[in-house]
Amino acid sequence: MHFDSNDKLYATIGKNIKKYRNKANITQIELCETTGISLSYLTKLESVKCNKSISLSCLNILANALDVSITAFFESSE
Repeated sequence: MHFDSNDKLYATIGKNIKKYRNKANITQIELCETTGISLSYLTKLESVKCNKSISLSCLNILANALDVSITAFFESSE
């Protein structure tokens, strides 16, 4: 998979975090309580206009909490 820019990469990751969180029927607050990630950070990550980089360890924590493969966050719908 290829991303033309970091903005597209971050937007894809954020959309997928939100998609899998909603699919699991988990609120942002519940996910934050489970993972220890702050609500403000999760909100920024899920924003389409997110320009925040995210560590692999944070992605791994989110993937484990949502019971998905870490690679699921990189899936593009395009």
